[in-house]
Amino acid sequence: MNYKVHRLEVDKSNLQEKLEKFLNSLHGEVISVFPHIRPSFQFMGATAKIDYLLIIENLDTQLH
Repeated sequence: MNYKVHRLEVDKSNLQEKLEKFLNSLHGEVISVFPHIRPSFQFMGATAKIDYLLIIENLDTQLH
């Protein structure tokens, strides 16, 4: 099996739209999506932020 790992830079204002557009542009099967999360400390307490997503695509299922 052949896989490709894509990195998609996102922020909270464009996460859904960018992910949807990217997933619809793929030709293979999506195996998994991993968010890269980092801690963030705000005035009201700790939270987390997503910097980017790693998307694993199986290239063996591409339609030609």
